[in-house]
Amino acid sequence: MRPPGVYPAQGDTALLVESLLAERIRAGVRCLDLGTGSGAVALAAARLGAEVTAVDVSRLALATAWVNGLLGRQRLHVRHGDLTRPVRRQEFDLVVSNPPYVPAERAGAPRHGRGRAWDAGRDGRLLLDRICREAPKLLSPGGVLLVVQSSLADVRATVDAMEDAGLRAGVVARRRQVFGPVMTARADWFERRGLIGPGVREEELAVVRGVRGR
Repeated sequence: MRPPGVYPAQGDTALLVESLLAERIRAGVRCLDLGTGSGAVALAAARLGAEVTAVDVSRLALATAWVNGLLGRQRLHVRHGDLTRPVRRQEFDLVVSNPPYVPAERAGAPRHGRGRAWDAGRDGRLLLDRICREAPKLLSPGGVLLVVQSSLADVRATVDAMEDAGLRAGVVARRRQVFGPVMTARADWFERRGLIGPGVREEELAVVRGVRGR
């Protein structure tokens, strides 16, 4: 189930789920999904036996994730709020996120509308930088942070930010895909900013993995 206004599972979702599966999750692992959207990644973790908390700033997204949990016979703990704020006193073994990362002409994040699911400021890093700062504080010793993003939002900056937060970090998965409707509509602007070359209409997705020391 994915009503209008809730981010649908796409190529980035699939790549993040593949990286999640590689973690060999055991029953009872405490997992946090930041920006859960339709709940696709949260449900993948729940099917592996994880105890999943799903957070989103959109009440519609949380309702969608909760219903999808019911339909899939998986229990999700849903929390409404801005990224880590609803869970800042909790600890998790695994944190996953497919945040908004599309560069936008608007400097700040939109407060309403469908753009909240993908717009992330002029460099695409409004949410990525916050996740790299805030999520490591929630990890248990040996805990893992997995974040998927586009190459247009500077993958190296995410690796560096995770390392600055005390994690061992690196890229664990990559995949190229053609632009979807949102990226295609902004392609000329991306070209003018030098984010892509002339005529390029594809991006590379990457999953960055950070590990907290024991």
